[in-house]
Amino acid sequence: MKKTLLLILCLFFVSNFSFAEPFNSKLTEEDLNVINSGEVLIKNINFKRNMSLNEGVNQLGDELHQKIKKLNPKYLAEIIQIKPYEGNEDLPQRLEQTLKAIPDYAGIPYYSERAEQWYDLYSSAVITSEESVDNVTDIKADFEMEPFGTVHEVIQIKKLDDSILYSAINTNKLRYHDQFDCVWPEKMLICIYLFRDGDNWVLYGIGGVNAPRIPFFTQRIETSFINRIKTFCDYIFKQF
Repeated sequence: MKKTLLLILCLFFVSNFSFAEPFNSKLTEEDLNVINSGEVLIKNINFKRNMSLNEGVNQLGDELHQKIKKLNPKYLAEIIQIKPYEGNEDLPQRLEQTLKAIPDYAGIPYYSERAEQWYDLYSSAVITSEESVDNVTDIKADFEMEPFGTVHEVIQIKKLDDSILYSAINTNKLRYHDQFDCVWPEKMLICIYLFRDGDNWVLYGIGGVNAPRIPFFTQRIETSFINRIKTFCDYIFKQF
């Protein structure tokens, strides 16, 4: 009887945590409930040490970890969603197509908590160069993002087996309303990572900024940049 009860409990545990296998204990039970329901989980984690994604998932996952480590962000957010593999067998192809359609980024709705109004995340998005070699596409693009003006980004989309890694990093200094410098080149990074985990696809977004955590400026960074990163990833996830 005790062995039977133990087996039932083990099966229950595996059933409820099977989606979390690529993740570590940084995901709470509440987080897991959101993920297992198919909803998008969005959370501020501040630093790399708080990432819930385990290393060793595959090569692209480890590359993502290296990118975040290099950035050394002081502000960081994760966005996670699970989708069934069945019926979405072509998700990598569809995601790649969506991520490459950079002019379509213009007009993504963004809600400003500070102003309590809706704006465009990017008022314009223009590809300035694009080159593909084997399974890697390198893109340079310019985005108009108020109140920071033009953001020059280097974007890379890499495919490997049943996974895709998208990364975008700024190459110019960003100024707030052209009044003061707030983010230096290569200090703002957005990544979207798709990989297969058994019967499911995992969409994992992460983005951060390496900027000082100081009074007044801290809140501005979190609301102005991190919310924009979360908005972009959430928008991409909800296209599928």
